[in-house]
Amino acid sequence: MDILHYQTAFLSYLASKNWIHEPKNLYEPIDYILQLGGKRIRPVLTLMATDIFSGDFKKALPAALAVEVFHNFTLVHDDIMDAAPLRRGKATVHEKWDINTGILSGDAMLILAYQYFENYEPVVFQKLAKLFSKTALEVCDGQQLDVDFETRSDVTIDEYINMIRLKTSVLVAAALKMGAIVAETNDENANLIYDFGLNLGLAFQLQDDFLDTFGDPETFGKQVGGDIIENKKTYLYLKALEVSSENDKGKLKYFYRKKLKENSVKIADVRRVFELNNIPTLIKEEIENYTQKAFETLSKMDIEEDAKQQLKNFGLWLMDRSV
Repeated sequence: MDILHYQTAFLSYLASKNWIHEPKNLYEPIDYILQLGGKRIRPVLTLMATDIFSGDFKKALPAALAVEVFHNFTLVHDDIMDAAPLRRGKATVHEKWDINTGILSGDAMLILAYQYFENYEPVVFQKLAKLFSKTALEVCDGQQLDVDFETRSDVTIDEYINMIRLKTSVLVAAALKMGAIVAETNDENANLIYDFGLNLGLAFQLQDDFLDTFGDPETFGKQVGGDIIENKKTYLYLKALEVSSENDKGKLKYFYRKKLKENSVKIADVRRVFELNNIPTLIKEEIENYTQKAFETLSKMDIEEDAKQQLKNFGLWLMDRSV
């Protein structure tokens, strides 16, 4: 079963839902963010996991939608916190409406996400809700650490990896495990597919860091250099501090102390420091390292070889993206 098949099935399920109710000002922004597109990676993972463990992915559609609604809720609130003007190339919710609308519509999305679990029998519902609550709280932990790191000058690479594990990876991992729960496979398989997702999620976020600075503005959908503008201490920045000369370190620290109105010089100079110190190659090695760790988990899983290959293909497809 290819990825496109899951995407199509999910999009048709999404289209069958009528998001806009009264009061319209609460629900129209929800409809807007959910229609903005994207690859729908997390719901695809939920459907794929259910298919692999049970052969019937359709029963995972409500859980997949819960994951996608939650993910988009986090984007609405993250964009407010980052004062981001664009999301997938279009105006962010708080830009199109206002901040209060973004906060309240986001809150409603979190509650809507939980409601989709009500489609399942009590045993499955309980497992899904428990995993979801744990994951949602971890995502908040990760977001808070991300905010804290902006004003700290002593962030380590290990701390950064832990932050992206919480902010990004746990939701990728949970999306897969939810599929396993809906399929009612054994706990060992469910835990292994979670670990697979955790490592794949780390690779995915590190690649996002790379693309944020070195991606193509035409295909990336977000502002290229956004992390540099926001002084985010990503892997690129932390690795550069570790390996560069005192002069280059000084330049980076100088730029990362400033919030500017006009950022083109800052972005160009920081990128130059990264390139001089071989940071693009070093981050690509780290991405490969986490991708391989994810693939190693598959060998322990009690599923058919072609199912393992399908998960591996998904990982390779994810790592091959340029947006």
